[in-house]
Amino acid sequence: MFTNRHVIVALLVAPVMAILAWFAVGQLIGERAAPAQAGQSYPLLAQSNCRYASGSCELKNAELWLRLEAHSGASPQLRLTASHPLDGVKLAVSASAEEQSAGSDVTASPRALNPRGDDGRTWVLPLPGDLPTDAKLQLVARAAGALYFAETGTAFAAAPKRELRR
Repeated sequence: MFTNRHVIVALLVAPVMAILAWFAVGQLIGERAAPAQAGQSYPLLAQSNCRYASGSCELKNAELWLRLEAHSGASPQLRLTASHPLDGVKLAVSASAEEQSAGSDVTASPRALNPRGDDGRTWVLPLPGDLPTDAKLQLVARAAGALYFAETGTAFAAAPKRELRR
């Protein structure tokens, strides 16, 4: 059977053609990304750096991405940088895991971030203290009449641990 050259060629060509057909069907009848419509709401996907003490958290939806950075120190603040100009941003911090286990389901009322600069791409929120690492951030951003929303943890706000060099 494997001495016949037609069988050998068929065994080599068939998987390649199956993969090409899979991509062709995806191109012909696959779902196309549509531009955001004014008045509609769209979720933002939290990237993996939001789950770790990375110092920043990226939220994405198609071409729009937002980067959150927590700055601690004398005046703690949360800085948001966007890929596109935003009309406004509101953020709420939900109760930490300890407060929820004690029966408190309190979510702080949403606070508006303050724009920095004229381009609408950088926003800042002064914080009363450092963010607890087990709380949740709930964010809503408005861009070109569309609303983008996300919920993510605050683990990224913890200072990255660095090893001491000897």
